[in-house]
Amino acid sequence: MHGIDFIKDLAVVMLVAGLVGWACHRIGLSVVVGFLAAGIVIGPHTPPFSLVTNITSIETLAQVGLIFLMFSIGMGLSLRKLRRLGLSLVLATFTGALVMYILTRALGGALGLNPVETTFLAAMLMVSSSAIINKVLHEAGATHEKSGQLAMGVSVLEDMVAIVMLTVLSSVASLGGAKASVGGTLGLLGAFIVLAGIGGMLLVPWLLKKMSLTAGEELPTIVVAGLLFVLAFLADKAGFSLALGAFMLGAIVAETPHKTQIGRAFEGMRDVFSAVFFVSIGMLIDLPAVADSWLLIIGVGAFVLVARPVAVTTGMLLIGGSTRESLRVGLSVTPLGEFSFIIAQMGVAAGAIPAKYQALAVGVSLITTLFGPLLTKRSEAISGWVAARQPLWLADWEGYYHRWLEKMQQRERKNLLWQMSKKRFIQIGVEALLVTGLLVFSEQVFGLVRDYLPVDHSFPRGAEILFWSVLGLLALAPLIAIWRNLSALALLYAQVSTQGHPQAARLAPVVEAGLKGAAALLLLLWLSAILPVSGVSRWLPVLAVAILLTGFFVLRRRLIYWHSVLEVELTVMLNQGDQKFTGTTAPWMAAHSEWNLTLGDCVLPDLADVRGRTLSDLALRTKFGCTVAGVERSGVMVGNPTGDMILYPRDKVLLLGDPQQVAAGKEFLQQASGTPIVSNFDEVRMEAIELPPDCGLHGQSLAEVALSRVYGLQVAGIRRAGLRIPNPRGEERLFTGDELLVLGSPDQISTFKASLRNEGGARPYPQQA
Repeated sequence: MHGIDFIKDLAVVMLVAGLVGWACHRIGLSVVVGFLAAGIVIGPHTPPFSLVTNITSIETLAQVGLIFLMFSIGMGLSLRKLRRLGLSLVLATFTGALVMYILTRALGGALGLNPVETTFLAAMLMVSSSAIINKVLHEAGATHEKSGQLAMGVSVLEDMVAIVMLTVLSSVASLGGAKASVGGTLGLLGAFIVLAGIGGMLLVPWLLKKMSLTAGEELPTIVVAGLLFVLAFLADKAGFSLALGAFMLGAIVAETPHKTQIGRAFEGMRDVFSAVFFVSIGMLIDLPAVADSWLLIIGVGAFVLVARPVAVTTGMLLIGGSTRESLRVGLSVTPLGEFSFIIAQMGVAAGAIPAKYQALAVGVSLITTLFGPLLTKRSEAISGWVAARQPLWLADWEGYYHRWLEKMQQRERKNLLWQMSKKRFIQIGVEALLVTGLLVFSEQVFGLVRDYLPVDHSFPRGAEILFWSVLGLLALAPLIAIWRNLSALALLYAQVSTQGHPQAARLAPVVEAGLKGAAALLLLLWLSAILPVSGVSRWLPVLAVAILLTGFFVLRRRLIYWHSVLEVELTVMLNQGDQKFTGTTAPWMAAHSEWNLTLGDCVLPDLADVRGRTLSDLALRTKFGCTVAGVERSGVMVGNPTGDMILYPRDKVLLLGDPQQVAAGKEFLQQASGTPIVSNFDEVRMEAIELPPDCGLHGQSLAEVALSRVYGLQVAGIRRAGLRIPNPRGEERLFTGDELLVLGSPDQISTFKASLRNEGGARPYPQQA
């Protein structure tokens, strides 16, 4: 029975992955290494036989795992986070990737690899694992140092590099090694990202907001899961990788206030299916092939340990970083991980590269994972040693370059023309990509919706005309916005270029008209290049003219208004505050090495011994010398918390102190004896209890008897001589014959009733001591 065999295979995958991953975690390795090793153990290449019967079903689940994994990675990167990291770090990251590509091409030439193999190898080596780097930095206590935060920023931005490379490589693989147009591929990628991104940012936040108000907690999760597979499917239909669509939806969800809720709901599915994904990669590894390629694996691993720090350091130096700081960042982003496996798997599956590259990716990742923690911990000493032996001429050149950068930044800030026009250039670029996406992918979209359009046999082309009419209207709004921005720029540059000229009043309109004419010509050439001219789109030219003319004279003001509303909504959403403190936020504390202070954070486990206790009870300053600088709970950060704040499981606590104090505090907070706390929430009830004659509580106020502190009970009401007193105040006094409506668990209520029978309710109260 096929279903039973599949269940057996899935059970084998999960159990072996869990046990081997646990073993790797115990010896300090990433659980990803354990999942890969589990795949090798149960795979078809490991004698005497394969433990998995139907590998095809596991590979299908692995695709689901890839989607959830990329969604999780995408949630770690958003436009707001990109703005916090800054354009300079983006430039440094892409420069480092370019340098790594150049170095790997030289390595490929030395090894005799063909151009396709060299390109895939470079893509595998130019992206790091943000998950592994985050773990290494956290263990080294460097997550809140400037170099550590820059390293996390670089690793997160390298995820973008990986997405770009996946797109380029999928084009290379689909052409069977033929020369691919990188520029055209990147242009289509940008158009798809803008088209799907703007549509997603308008739809997803609105949908989640509506559902959070009118639906249960599980329904938004189900809808997001559906959108996740839809966008992955659309990315595949557009000629890109499934990973692109999943990554994009993650980045879109990261812009919404529901990020924490969605991330928490998807954690379990991500963990399960991503484990299957890594196990499936391990199942493809042939151990005899690994044995034959061990020299290549060690050689490439050694190359990565040297080349990656050099490449990233070069990028950091380019944006004005010091030698010491840049090298520390470069040494911290050495480990390779999930994207290297994905790239290798894609190349092998497409037949573009030999199967040995799977083993190469796993072997090199293992080497960099083993040496990564050592390089990170020794990064300060290594960078100091290199800086101390830096040639004088290089130090002088570095100082001159930094001064030149400062002058350029000051000049940019003083350039009023650029400050006034750069926003319009950005808007033109985004809107041009949006129109490009609408038109370039129009035939694929029509193929998907054709069967759902109404069919009128008396008007056989009605569905096509309806589709292209709607598409033309959608494209008209951004086209009008592009022309308005170009007209404003033409006016601005005409005024500036003729300023001070004797005939400025006559010359400015001529220059403006010339600029508008050149802009109109460029628009015409651009539209003619992206307009579909085959198949069902043969109606588009006629309809486009008709719709443009109609829209210009009839709907012009309305389209401008709609476009402005959408632009404002996107701007507001992107400018929403983000209170979380993470490894990639702006540094809270600059480097003050003379104080020997550091910041470290830890997450309280579910069974932490300190759960339910206040900060004052824990007395971290008295015991260990460190203080709590902040607590993050459910995505909300509380800075400088007071002593009465109670800690709960999964709280993220930020500690301030010297390295030894912070380490001791983290160890204390993360202790978990495993003793469960039994919750009686479902058993809480209300019960009426009459105070008996000669009751010891007679004449005392509720504040004095403190039933909540002694018995854990809350007095919800008092009935006295037919008079009901709901939610009485603390100064309300009790008398014999009163009927108390108390709220509590059965045990708490029974204890109070027994006390009334035996002692008249009179007991020594803590607040009276």
